[in-house]
Amino acid sequence: MRYGRWIAVAAAAGLCLGAAGCGVVMDQEESAAALPSASEKERMPEETSKPTEPQPEEIAPFPQEPEKPAEELAGGKRIVIMTDIHYMAPSLTDKGEGFQKMVEHGDGKLTNYIWEITDAAFEQIKLLTPDVLMITGDLTLEGEKRSHEALAEKLEEVEKSGIDVVVIPGNHDINNPSASSYDGPARRPAERVTPEEFEEIYQEFGYGEAWSRDPYSLSYTYDLGPSMRLMMLDSCQYDSGNKVGGMIKTETYEWIDQQLQESLENGIYLLPAAHHNLLEQSQVYMKDCTIEHSEELVQLLESYNIGLFVSGHLHVQHYMQHMDIGIWEIVTSSLSTPPCQFGVLEYMDDGSFSYRTEQVDMEKWARRNRSEDENLLNFNTYGPQMVKRIFFNQAYDAMKDSRDEEKGSVYVQLTEEEKEQMSQVYGELNAAYYAGKAYEVVEEAVGKPGYEMWRRYCYPAVLCQYLECIVADGVTDYNYLSQE
Repeated sequence: MRYGRWIAVAAAAGLCLGAAGCGVVMDQEESAAALPSASEKERMPEETSKPTEPQPEEIAPFPQEPEKPAEELAGGKRIVIMTDIHYMAPSLTDKGEGFQKMVEHGDGKLTNYIWEITDAAFEQIKLLTPDVLMITGDLTLEGEKRSHEALAEKLEEVEKSGIDVVVIPGNHDINNPSASSYDGPARRPAERVTPEEFEEIYQEFGYGEAWSRDPYSLSYTYDLGPSMRLMMLDSCQYDSGNKVGGMIKTETYEWIDQQLQESLENGIYLLPAAHHNLLEQSQVYMKDCTIEHSEELVQLLESYNIGLFVSGHLHVQHYMQHMDIGIWEIVTSSLSTPPCQFGVLEYMDDGSFSYRTEQVDMEKWARRNRSEDENLLNFNTYGPQMVKRIFFNQAYDAMKDSRDEEKGSVYVQLTEEEKEQMSQVYGELNAAYYAGKAYEVVEEAVGKPGYEMWRRYCYPAVLCQYLECIVADGVTDYNYLSQE
């Protein structure tokens, strides 16, 4: 291959993965179900308790000594990759009962702190002095027009600091009927955006500066010059309704081929990116996660010796290689889900690269901004506890109607204690999986009675399969990848 031999820091043992961003949560109405009662809250695992008060000595003096920016990258480009921010305009919520239900019974997003997380992330990347900030879709919570406009204002501030910004849509962003506002216990429809409005809002963040535009979609190429170019692929389906799954339009393939040919002829390294996944990163939710007929796109990219593809959508930190010898795909986890991180890709002119994740330092940001919010000041404790609590709720909610469920000729009847133990194991494994570090907890988790119950009952079946996939794949740290 033109790019040399691709080497993973650690070999991935399995491809049996579940998908967070594309199917684990049941539906929108269930995610807005009632908050747990007092008795239900008592069922939550102990680690979901409120973080302790920060001790005075833990809070650094203000102002702090300025941090040093990262050294400039010689002979290559530094690309910060963010995805699945799911930003929400503050004006769309009163942070009341309905909003809190959505957060606690959702898919792990800390929408209740998305404003602080986004601000902290944008401040932090300035110190990395990247050549470009690439956001690979799901910019907004559910495609609310006000959320797009509010995020665009923040991106404008990023560009003023000297960092280029490029974006593509995700499945949540355009023509989304779930666009909502929250007022007390009520969730109400909010104005959504059309493809034309999306392009207009983000005109300064890729679309108005594109090297080439696909006439059939919101795909474009962006020149990083003189020897590197980004190919931002619109993999979303929104023309006739809004769909979770992804595909590349037939007409767009001709444009992709033209861009690949031009780059090859001019000695330009092309980095393709999309919201949906190129490879079957999920064996449980393939339909909603992998680009439809992606084998055609894989074949086209590999025919031009493209060695790397980046995406999001899963909300899970992961990577894999096609057929162990082909193109690599890196999936960056959701910024809005603990550990609230983004990717840093250092891509060299000779085709070599290194990739790592960097967590948003919410505690430092909170101290600098004199926040009095206990959760932000103790975010390293609060974040993991909260995401485990959300996943606990996710599993428990799925088991609520298990009394009369039939599994073959056997009826599944789970006690409250069994549901709680199973939900706790699910929360622990899934939280680590999202972070790309399931390997750290697998051994302990599979030894717990709750995990044995999952194996015994295999109910709910899809979540049981999902856990088995996490365990099979939890053998390495997916936060680092390099190529020589």
